[in-house]
Amino acid sequence: MKIQKYSPEIEVKMRNFYNSLSEKDRRRYAAIEVEKLGYGGASYIRELFNCDNRTILHGKQDLGKDLSKENDRIREVGAGRKPIIETSEGIDFEVLVFLQKTKTSKAFLEIIEEHTAGSPMDETIKWTNLSRQSIANKLKDKGFPVSVTVVDKLLTKHQFCRRQAFKSEAGKKNIPDRAMSNSKILTQ
Repeated sequence: MKIQKYSPEIEVKMRNFYNSLSEKDRRRYAAIEVEKLGYGGASYIRELFNCDNRTILHGKQDLGKDLSKENDRIREVGAGRKPIIETSEGIDFEVLVFLQKTKTSKAFLEIIEEHTAGSPMDETIKWTNLSRQSIANKLKDKGFPVSVTVVDKLLTKHQFCRRQAFKSEAGKKNIPDRAMSNSKILTQ
């Protein structure tokens, strides 16, 4: 028995709706559609939504659970890639004392050590004159290929603030009769 496919207009609407859903809701929606269509529905839905068979199977498992007690998480706890700061040993260290007791590399702080400045009035305010990209390049040279996003996290973690360089003019330019006013001052 051949399954009855949806019309092309309905398929477009279904695909748009599917793409607007979160990962968890996509799984469930695909599983419901497969259940509605019966035998052969899984291959049709996989092709229609361009999803994997595991997505549908996981959606069926989700539908078998009690959904009323569910939390707002889309993925399970611990799912997803871990941040490089947590997985790369030696890119960062927590406390100076910890660093002295272990043999962890201090790549990040070694790089910015000579390029760090701060406020003489407030010891908690410090900054570096290196750009985020140059820090990332120097970390890459030390064997830690990271993006500027990771550099931002490291700077935040070590309480570095952004410092905007600005220029201030000492005096006004193109003032008429300036030379004349200076000569009057000198003659007095």
